[in-house]
This record gives sequence, structure tokens and C-alpha cells, in this order.
Amino acid sequence: MFGRRNKKNSDEGAENAAEAVSETGTAAENAEGAGDGDSGATDEPERVRLEPEPRPDGPWDSTEVGDPAEGRVDLGGLFVPGVEGMELRVEVAGDAIVAATVVVGDSAVQLQAFAAPKREGIWGEVREEIATGITQQGGIIDEVEGPLGWELRAQVPVQLPDGTGGFQVVRFVGVDGPRWFLRGVISGQGAVQPEAAGLLEQIFRDAVVVRGDGPMAPRDPIVLKLPNDAQMVPEGVQQEEQSSSRFSGGMGQLARGPEITEVR
Repeated sequence: MFGRRNKKNSDEGAENAAEAVSETGTAAENAEGAGDGDSGATDEPERVRLEPEPRPDGPWDSTEVGDPAEGRVDLGGLFVPGVEGMELRVEVAGDAIVAATVVVGDSAVQLQAFAAPKREGIWGEVREEIATGITQQGGIIDEVEGPLGWELRAQVPVQLPDGTGGFQVVRFVGVDGPRWFLRGVISGQGAVQPEAAGLLEQIFRDAVVVRGDGPMAPRDPIVLKLPNDAQMVPEGVQQEEQSSSRFSGGMGQLARGPEITEVR
């Protein structure tokens, strides 16, 4: 069942930090142009260093799997693995669905895919931007090599329900693929207890990205769609129940509108 609700913006600190991932500013566009045309000599080693690493364990490009829909929810630009008892939320920016959040028990992972330059990965640059944004807001960042590669473990400043300040612990993970980048934000117990993160990490690894062949600027979000069998509930239904969820604010860091929720 899908339900639509208005998102709250109380978690402005975490939201602003994550916005760095989805910006499509001039710098990103120039980076793609540099890869295709003239550039200074000092830029060349950087482009080579940022070439996407192999992905023997995923996440996968749509050309690398036989049937991406097998065992996964079809969201168009992203196939999300389905696991028993999970709750799937797809998040809306304007009229476009741009992210999906899988909630399992007391943990969650938000998935969002972006276009990337043809011959360059962007995760190293994105990590720096996220880290800078969070530290400027008074947060704490630790860059470590985890099960999914290099990641950021962050304590992000947030406003608590009682109006006081606090911190939300999250993990920012990312993988560069062929002309795309998949970012994950792990929250809840999965961000603080390794034993609680295994399933979320596997969901991230087993996701399939459908980049498509059309031209896209680097960092443009790969737009998603609702599953064919989705059933909409009028806005406001289950509003009270969803807004009280521990994931209703902090996980919607890139959203700019309502959420749609499916319980599997």
C-alpha cells in the first residue's frame, strides 16, 4: 500500500549536508566537459585516478544482470532488492521521484542514483563536499574504508522533537558505475551497530541502476517511477502515524515534497 504525506523539514542540518550530492551546478558540468575536451596538464592525473573501480559484488548496471526485476522492485531507473518485512518509501522532488528508502526494523538505507561522467567517478569529490558541509554545520566526520568501500561516518547536527539540538548518526556510502553513481545513506541501528548493517549493505550491493542512453549532466538524479501495481492513498491518510516514525524526518534528506510508502 502506498501513502502520500507531507515531509517535515526539522532535520535541516542533515538535509543541507546531503544536498551536495544532488547539486547540478556549473562545477559538475565543467568536470564532464573537461573529460571530453581540453584541460590543463594538472587535471589529467586526477581524471585517471578517479576512474571507477571494479564492482565484483555490485551494485550492478542493468547490462550486467540477466533479469533485473527478479527479486527486486522495479522503480524504473533503479531496481531495489526486496526483503521480507521491509518498508519501501519513494521520495518526490517536485513531480519527479528521485530516491527510495528501504526501512528494515530499526534501520534504513536511502538509495539515490545520479548520472556521472563517462570516464570519471565522482564519489571521491562528493565525499569531500558532504564532509565539508557537515563540518561547517558543527558535525563530526570520520572517513573510513568499510564493507562497501570508502565511506563517511557522520554525526549530523539535527533539531530534536523537543526543540533542543542533537546529533543523528549516519553512514554515507557510494559506488561509481558506468556513467552513474549510486549513493546510500544508512541510518538507525545500521549506522551504529555493524551487526545490524549487513542486510542494508546487501540491499545496496544488489541494487541495479538503469542509466539509459540519453544525455544527462553529471549529478542529475536518475528519475524513478512507481511500480506498476502501486496503489495511491489520498494525501493526509496515515499522516499522524508516519510523521511519528523515527525515520520520517532524518531520512528524507534529499526530498522536497511528499513521500510514498509501500509496506511489503
